[in-house]
Amino acid sequence: MADKAHTPQKSPQRRHHANHHANHHANHHANHHANHHTNHHTSHHNGYHISHHNSPHTSHQAGRLLLLATLGFMATGVHAAGVQASGTPADEVRAAETQTTRAGMADAPAADMQTANMQRADMQAAAGTQDSGTQAADGVFALGTVTVSDTRDGGQTSGESTLRQQAIARHNADTVADATRLLPGVSLSRNGRNEEMINLRGFDPRQVPVFVDGVPLYVPYDGYVDFGRFTTFDLAEIRVARADASLLYGPNTLGGAINLVTRKPVRPFEGDVRLGLGSGQTRKAAVNLGGRQQGWYYQLGASRLDADTFPLPHGFRDYKRTPTDTGHSRANAARTDNRLSFKLGLTPNATDEYALGYVRQRGEKGNPVYTGRSTQRNAVRYWRWPYWDKDSVYFVSSTRLNADNALRVRLYHDTYKNGLDMYTDATYSQHSPTSSYRDTSKGATLEWANARWKGHDLRLAAHYKTDTHDDTGRYYRDVTTSLVAEDTLTLSDRLHLALGASHEKRDAKWVWQWPTGSASATNGRARLGWSLTPQGDEVYVALSHRTRFPTIKDRYSARMGRALPNPDLRPETANHLEVGITGQPWTGATGQAAVFHSRVSNLIQTAVVPSTSCGGTTCEQAQNISRARNQGVELSLSQQFGHDWQADASYTYLDRTNLSDRSVVLLDTPRHRLFAAVRWQVHAQWALMSTVEAEQGRKVSFATARTNTWRDPGGYGVVGLGATWTPRSDVSLDVGVNNIGNRWYELADGLPMPGRTWFINGTYRF
Repeated sequence: MADKAHTPQKSPQRRHHANHHANHHANHHANHHANHHTNHHTSHHNGYHISHHNSPHTSHQAGRLLLLATLGFMATGVHAAGVQASGTPADEVRAAETQTTRAGMADAPAADMQTANMQRADMQAAAGTQDSGTQAADGVFALGTVTVSDTRDGGQTSGESTLRQQAIARHNADTVADATRLLPGVSLSRNGRNEEMINLRGFDPRQVPVFVDGVPLYVPYDGYVDFGRFTTFDLAEIRVARADASLLYGPNTLGGAINLVTRKPVRPFEGDVRLGLGSGQTRKAAVNLGGRQQGWYYQLGASRLDADTFPLPHGFRDYKRTPTDTGHSRANAARTDNRLSFKLGLTPNATDEYALGYVRQRGEKGNPVYTGRSTQRNAVRYWRWPYWDKDSVYFVSSTRLNADNALRVRLYHDTYKNGLDMYTDATYSQHSPTSSYRDTSKGATLEWANARWKGHDLRLAAHYKTDTHDDTGRYYRDVTTSLVAEDTLTLSDRLHLALGASHEKRDAKWVWQWPTGSASATNGRARLGWSLTPQGDEVYVALSHRTRFPTIKDRYSARMGRALPNPDLRPETANHLEVGITGQPWTGATGQAAVFHSRVSNLIQTAVVPSTSCGGTTCEQAQNISRARNQGVELSLSQQFGHDWQADASYTYLDRTNLSDRSVVLLDTPRHRLFAAVRWQVHAQWALMSTVEAEQGRKVSFATARTNTWRDPGGYGVVGLGATWTPRSDVSLDVGVNNIGNRWYELADGLPMPGRTWFINGTYRF
């Protein structure tokens, strides 16, 4: 491992992470709240999507040549990275943009999918379309998707990458963190609280909120999410929208949005059972049951994910003065996550739908101890999380009012409870009183779609959300409102212009001890797309202005007496520009290429201010003191080679600069990241697969006794191998090995990633 020390830096982002829970433990956002399914718009089958379809586009050879040249550049970049993939399935890494359909997928062997109908459904779902004749053939809860307003011919949506459930399962991606790493533009990071963070083009979870079926998930206190607590067993797909995300998602989409879309039954009775074992005494069990009857449906999911530890890699060393990880497995790394979900839907006619759902999640986990060289007093923590509980209930509906108008409603109530035990040493025999808190979110959204005027797809929405944080009797309550308008104009049969604007306001209604406050923000987006071919090839340019309101923690946390509150913090803002091309450059291939540039202002960072309130001469305080620039290139390509071979690759180059102080390094994101996969259908019943994941240029926080510095943990490349046996259409067995080379690598200082791991999963579908 390359390990280079550097000059001291303020590293506010890391400081925030380091202090995050110490003053308020549990910021465990991971609010897995499938609460309230919603915001679908592209729901053709329920009549919600009512925009006028356009005439077919004519072929444009020049566009194909442009796309071919761009993807040729991508191939050069992949080769230059020195990574060569050899083996992963066609439908597995569905990282191609949802606005493109996979050419050649229909020719894939039946054993590779499930049935030819499922193949077509996969393509439709990946493209954001639904065939009214096979309304639920893709098994996706239509009301749970958020419509990007610039839908083109066929209902395709732009700016989103989609990962289907089949791909998630084959890659053994049991959590959302494991799954999203397959998508372009996404990278993972870890913090000292054993939480897994997702970064999208350099924006962290506070700036890229997570939704379940269109309903926001973030923890009101600090806005963070532990993506490692979100299991994937009951999901139909994961959609990642970047800076051009629809404003219909609601407030705080500074850098994009991630939407977890749940399942929906297709047949009168259907389901699956999944059992698995893996390294570190990993055990998993999941069952999904559903049925569609005339006029109604139900969907039930139950799962348990258990692990005692994970194997340490070759060459690992615990550098602490008193090592705690001296064996072959990581100490204090146990986890348990139980999840129950239920949805009952009513479809009284061909256009209307009403659904009521409930999600219950119970979890606990250990917090592996820091193993690095830091001499900072708080670097070593003996923590455990005895409970991580979440209950969500929701109602969502879509009603066709008349030929030109439709109304969508969603209501939700979510509770989240979290506890932290802080022990005195590695014996875990004595701890201080459990630190706990309870967060509650309640909200409603009304959305109106109108297609009265030819050439327009107009949508208006109003959001209301109240967030309450209870910190042992210290109450905080925020109320956030938003008004949104989006319209897609069909300028010609090839040219489409999407325009959107929103105005948002956040009011602090209850604040323990400190003054209340309010803030408002205006957002906007514009996207111009030129269709090159009838197959969906497109060149586009997108502009947007986004904001993020400061959290309760940002404004009021005293950080265990070390900080002063700042209720007057302004929202963070970002201006985005993206130019890209997407489509099918040749037979059997889909791809996309994008160049992006983002300027962020009013970044909230920790400053040192003169004050005697913290027991000395200075205090810390969150302030709007920084500007940053995120820019780069994002490329992806999927290629079907005949009936037997499928290759996928995605590459992201990300350059982040602190414009306020270039000596302060922005942390936790790699400069180069590559994911590649290949699948070989050896036989009708057998498939082999291989994956390669590599990154370089990540910088992580490294604190000494007196200063915060940073270090480069070094680049890495890990290889995975797997096989799938499908003896019958309803039975499959997956086996695999990850990190075959047993490579020691880290995403955060002193927190090693797993070494060589194995898994075996069996699935029965009915």
